[in-house]
Amino acid sequence: MHLIDIGVNLTHDSFDADRAAVIERAADAAVTQMIVTGANGPSSRRALELAREYPARLFATAGVHPHHAVELDEPLAGELEHLAAAPEVVAIGECGLDYFRDYSPRPAQRRAFERQLELAARLGKPVFLHQRDAHEDFTAILREHRPRLAGGVAHCFTGTRDQLIACLELELAVGLTGWVCDERRGTHLLPLVREIPPARLLVESDAPYLLPRDLRPWPSSRRNEPMYLPHIARVLARARGVSLEELAESATAASRALFRLPPPPGEPERLPTMNDLHE
Repeated sequence: MHLIDIGVNLTHDSFDADRAAVIERAADAAVTQMIVTGANGPSSRRALELAREYPARLFATAGVHPHHAVELDEPLAGELEHLAAAPEVVAIGECGLDYFRDYSPRPAQRRAFERQLELAARLGKPVFLHQRDAHEDFTAILREHRPRLAGGVAHCFTGTRDQLIACLELELAVGLTGWVCDERRGTHLLPLVREIPPARLLVESDAPYLLPRDLRPWPSSRRNEPMYLPHIARVLARARGVSLEELAESATAASRALFRLPPPPGEPERLPTMNDLHE
């Protein structure tokens, strides 16, 4: 069994003391590949560095999170385009809109989002998308650009059924995290999991955030790690009524198809396509 963590914030300073050990613990837990999230200039640079340190095991995104939208000036835009062109960078983002925090003014968020969608279209790479309390503007902007995009994923989806259907109609993949393990705010997602086609359901830790609340025994650290991804996958498999192995197989194939990932070291060199999967 193999799993791919499509969204882990390995550049976060909470990993500075034991980043290599975190990567090895993930591998020991069958999380054989991970995509390191870039959220601004420094984290995108560091994500690419990590991907180059661990070839075919780590990959990177390059982008500007809506919290940092005001930082996307001309110099950063030029640097982002340079970073995003690297083969280790498999997606543009994390980009999108966040009206919950509003750390950047909304007009700046919308401009930064559109700019990154245009970059993704030019480079032919998928987008790693963030949306919180901004569904209408998010889908309107995305709908305008979608015909020119090479796919994308609604990262850390936590929304309603109507929002899920909107994402699926936009032909997005859906990334699910330990939010589904939170009895306070994530239980509404469990019946929705069955409505996501296997070719669109991806799994992610979003570590160091969103430690699954139902882990037993409870970890002494509140820090989430990608080694807990099989626990999240097991919860999703149960909600779908399939085995963990079946869920892992479809999510791994879908992740490799969307991001055009090579297999981990030691596996045959074959890239899956969406035709390998059953909608």
